[in-house]
Amino acid sequence: MTIALASDHAGFSLKTGLLEYLKEKGIPARDFGTFSDERIDYIDYAIEAVEAVLRGECDRALLVCGTGIGMSMVANKFRGIRATLCLDEYMADMSRRHNDSNCLTLGGRMVPLDEARLIVDTWLETVFEGGRHADRLKKIEELEIKNFK
Repeated sequence: MTIALASDHAGFSLKTGLLEYLKEKGIPARDFGTFSDERIDYIDYAIEAVEAVLRGECDRALLVCGTGIGMSMVANKFRGIRATLCLDEYMADMSRRHNDSNCLTLGGRMVPLDEARLIVDTWLETVFEGGRHADRLKKIEELEIKNFK
């Protein structure tokens, strides 16, 4: 599994810490920027990471901005991306178990690195349950087709 990472200036520190953490765990990751804490627009970096997932170059994306809200909003504009903002392990578990999340967003100003590591671990390790949840995802896909012609 290869993870696409991206952040803005407010998420740079957390993204950098998580990139190192993934490397320590032997999980391949691609860093799409930003590469400093200088002010930038998160949108540009989110697009790069999400498109890598959609092209099949990466399996999932991990996006970090100040709150995680903006990154989530951008990622969810892309058909086939199910971005979920998670503030704790329970949210990460449910995002995978029930929603088959393929994009995790985190807030660099909201979640300390030690907590973010636990959230990421949960998100990476939790398996999608399928069943009635797959039926719900199908409805979301149909809505995307209808609204993104």
